[in-house]
Amino acid sequence: MSTDTDSEKLEDELSGQPMREGVADAQPDDESHGPATGAENRDAAPESRNGDAAAQEEGRGAAAQSHDHEATNFGKAQSAYEHVVQTAVAKKDAAKAFAYGKTPDKFKHPTDLQVRFRTGAVYVVLSVTLALVSNLTCVIMLCVLAGICAGELFFMLRSDAKLPNELLGTLAAVAYPISMWKLGLSGSLLVTGALLVALLVWYVFFMRARVGDVGVSFFGAAYTGLLLSSLILVRMSLPGIWGGVLVCGVFCSVWANDSFAYLVGSKFGKHKLAPRISPKKSWEGFIGGLVGSMAIWCLITLIPGVNMAIPQALVFGLICGLSGVLGDLAESRIKRNSGVKDSGTIMPGHGGLLDRCDSLFMASVTAAVMLIGGGCVPYVFG
Repeated sequence: MSTDTDSEKLEDELSGQPMREGVADAQPDDESHGPATGAENRDAAPESRNGDAAAQEEGRGAAAQSHDHEATNFGKAQSAYEHVVQTAVAKKDAAKAFAYGKTPDKFKHPTDLQVRFRTGAVYVVLSVTLALVSNLTCVIMLCVLAGICAGELFFMLRSDAKLPNELLGTLAAVAYPISMWKLGLSGSLLVTGALLVALLVWYVFFMRARVGDVGVSFFGAAYTGLLLSSLILVRMSLPGIWGGVLVCGVFCSVWANDSFAYLVGSKFGKHKLAPRISPKKSWEGFIGGLVGSMAIWCLITLIPGVNMAIPQALVFGLICGLSGVLGDLAESRIKRNSGVKDSGTIMPGHGGLLDRCDSLFMASVTAAVMLIGGGCVPYVFG
């Protein structure tokens, strides 16, 4: 009994001893390595976190420094711009003060009528002088008029929810007088064809453009440049200064139409001509303007080289006066649709240059057709 028990104990000791030794051997290893690894991880984690925090802090500092640098540059640029603006304003004010100091007292506080008269006088003197000097000066004058008027017209059309191509339209308007000077009617045909092709290309590749925008772009160039360039044919129809005198005669017929219409309408006007388009125009002024135009055309018959009888001059003066009124009403209609009072501010007391040339556009082409088509003057390009 005891023998069996002792043998069982011995077997248990022999069989269990390696396991206990293995367990005992494994436990110290686990205990020795486990805590060391955890400690290393615990020690390494703060260092990693501290490194990341330092990197983030360094990045934020660099971003803040870059932002401060950009803000400093922007502040310097803004200060420089404000300095330039203040300097320009100061120079402008100084020039105004100098001019005002040299102005006689009677001119320092002009009335609206005086401003209107002085501006009109400068416009008339320049127009007459450039028309008389040579064909080249006349072309330059018409190019300037066409370009400025085209710009004012396109500005009004934009106010009327249109999207004209101002660049192409203005360039074509300026090119019309030059082409008419060099090639005559065939030159104007070339400019018209080139303008249409350019506008079609613009319409195809510019998605915002509409067909109506193409139409108003062409209309602006033709209305200001093509019609006005017909005066080149009138200027070149007579040799020397007499061609310029004939152009001045056409100018005077338009100015007489406007002046007589204003004077007669202000004095006797009671019946409105077109109240929805131009409320200030009257039938009495309309008739007075036609009389003034016909009177000037009678004087045009005295120019050497013009073959025109008095009855023919009266008819031509009447037709030219009617076309001038039509041009004036057309520009008034454009302004009313655009919601503007004047086409611009380039002429104090008058508004824009287009306001002064609206009658001239239609009168110019009408006069050229009547003078050349009626055999009064030759067509030099024929």
